[in-house]
Amino acid sequence: MIAWWKKKENAWENKAAGCDCCMSKSKTLILPDQESLIKAATIYFSAAVNEAIRDRGQFLVALSSGNEITPYLYGTLGSSPYKEYIPWEKIHIFWCDEKCLPPTHADSNYSLAWQYWLKHVTIPAGNIHRIKGELKREEAIKSYCDDLQLFVQGRDWPIFDWVLLQLGSFGQVASLFPGSNIELPVQDMVYSIQYPAMGKLADRIAISPKLINLARQVVIMVNGADQAEAFVSTTKGGRDESRWPAQRINPKDGLLVWMVDAAASQFIVI
Repeated sequence: MIAWWKKKENAWENKAAGCDCCMSKSKTLILPDQESLIKAATIYFSAAVNEAIRDRGQFLVALSSGNEITPYLYGTLGSSPYKEYIPWEKIHIFWCDEKCLPPTHADSNYSLAWQYWLKHVTIPAGNIHRIKGELKREEAIKSYCDDLQLFVQGRDWPIFDWVLLQLGSFGQVASLFPGSNIELPVQDMVYSIQYPAMGKLADRIAISPKLINLARQVVIMVNGADQAEAFVSTTKGGRDESRWPAQRINPKDGLLVWMVDAAASQFIVI
């Protein structure tokens, strides 16, 4: 499988569109369709797992809220051959954001990952670090901070090996919404969000963009024509973090990978 990826990577790189949004290390993969997008993400995931376990003995991944493609991606990771050959006992799953809902609620980010992915693999329960959205805000924040502190390893904050984000059609990512306060509490690893976004109240717990930007690799998936404007404005437009909050995702020392299907890349000239 990794050999297949190596054969395909050069072809995708030849179609890459450079990112002009002041990010230090980034690349954009233009994929022909949804199937190719999911395959690229799963193989990038697998490669990152192998590298992290080889170098550090474990793999820390943070997930975010998703869209219609998310069940297919999670379903792929929860099925053969991934569920057999990935060493799940060495993987720790975190979330970038979570709605203030119980874990069994259909709209919970944890519930989506559990139903389509995590319950199908042999990952220890102690390796799943969910945000407890059913608790009071202060309790949920403290609980999640306590979990994260277990992985600081002599640093001030933990470093994720891989962060998976998905760009929304309004430019939102990881519960960062257009028009929300760009002066986030950068000293806090975890914070609460109550903001009227896209016609309803966003009521969530999320990790700081600073924590995301410490990651070794951040993957942002973009799929569908309705995300084309947000994608090109975020990566090719001027700096406007309030209007296009995904511009706040700028890994300090890691790699940012945009994975974009053909429909979402229609305004990019290569």
